Amino acid sequence: MRILIVDDEPNIRKSLTGLLQDEGYEAGSCASGEECVIRLQEEAADVLFLDVMLPGMDGIEALEKVKSVSPETKVLMMSGRADLDMAVRAAKLGAHTFLEKPLHPDRVLLELKNLAEQKALERKVALLENRMGGEERIVGASEPLRQLLENIQKAAPSEGRVFIYGGNGTGKELVARSIHDKSVRKKGPFVSLNCAALPRDLVESELFGYERGAFTGAVQRKTGLFERADGGTLFLDEVGDMGLETQAKLLRVLQENEAVRLGGKAPYRFDVRVISATNKNIHDEIQNGRFREDLWYRLNVIPLTVPSLRERADDIPVLAGHFLERICRQSGKGMKQFSAEALERLKSHSWPGNVRELRNFVERLVIMNDGRTIEEREVVDALPASPAQDASSGTAGNDPASHGAEGLSLKQQIGNFEKAVLIREYSAVNGRISELARRLNTDRANLYRKLREHGIL
Repeated sequence: MRILIVDDEPNIRKSLTGLLQDEGYEAGSCASGEECVIRLQEEAADVLFLDVMLPGMDGIEALEKVKSVSPETKVLMMSGRADLDMAVRAAKLGAHTFLEKPLHPDRVLLELKNLAEQKALERKVALLENRMGGEERIVGASEPLRQLLENIQKAAPSEGRVFIYGGNGTGKELVARSIHDKSVRKKGPFVSLNCAALPRDLVESELFGYERGAFTGAVQRKTGLFERADGGTLFLDEVGDMGLETQAKLLRVLQENEAVRLGGKAPYRFDVRVISATNKNIHDEIQNGRFREDLWYRLNVIPLTVPSLRERADDIPVLAGHFLERICRQSGKGMKQFSAEALERLKSHSWPGNVRELRNFVERLVIMNDGRTIEEREVVDALPASPAQDASSGTAGNDPASHGAEGLSLKQQIGNFEKAVLIREYSAVNGRISELARRLNTDRANLYRKLREHGIL
């Protein structure tokens, strides 16, 4: 933990700094509340030892400012003349505890040990919250999937960076989670970032964090994902959509294992395993100057390819049954089953959106059908038309009147038409979001929202 000591007495600063450094902590000091606030705006501190009786800005006033500048910092107040009213006021302002001077070394070290345990517990809680309801697992027994699972078993115990290739909806994040869960970092956090779902200028601030005042709207320090993933795994999904400037900074960060928050000066170190993924042809991206080859070399230590659902069609009945059981249990509508004919129909569909599309489709069937058995006819009626079917039917893919418009409001008809266009174009580009965004002349963030809104993702 990084510790900052604030006291106007040089002997106390020297002795306390020496004690903490001897115990392996990274400790610094300053002599006033004003200097403390400035230091915290420039570099982070996990723990602050703050004297109450300071010249100029006193400790209570400094505490209030510290909590506005760095709310995550734990503050231990120090005083030789503390009273109950002062302790209550400090507690209300967010002080962690009150230490009486002269400080007892054992008490200081015990407080720090407790804080370290509390921090570890908070990370475990965050990890559990991240997995709540996430009973997701890789399901299937086809030969392509079996090979992938073997490669996961080999890759997971190492510390090598993994690069996952696969189309949208194939389960790249599930593969990344599986690697994390089978690794020595499984007790640490698993943190993910979808680089395509954010505007490019925000990816950098999410990765590295930022200081208060770094840009308009930065009202307080934000912890970056590298810090949050410390001791665990950071998953960079759709890394091929990352801007070149951010790629250059990421390369430097990976080389040095330290980063600097936007608007900050002091670097922070981290211990993170990076797993990346893309749905793009990364070699084309490199050839066209959209992805740095040197960064790819850093990330592509262990390459894994996730097969599309078309390549593992034998897994479709098992996957459909798995999703059906989970969704029925979660929805409370009672258990359902597929008829054999319905499963064969599901197996014959192309599923351009891969496993994600199949899961959403099964959920739609559960919601829209009241019977205990889902028959083939119900599957056929709910399946989206393929581009070839649209072409053969003349206007079916283009005319909003062909989508059951009678009796619907204008808003509903427009929504149906929008959904039909998105399904058709999504299939045409094989689920490649960036290409779809260019094809429809819209930004990726809006496109993701629309695809989720219509149940395509």
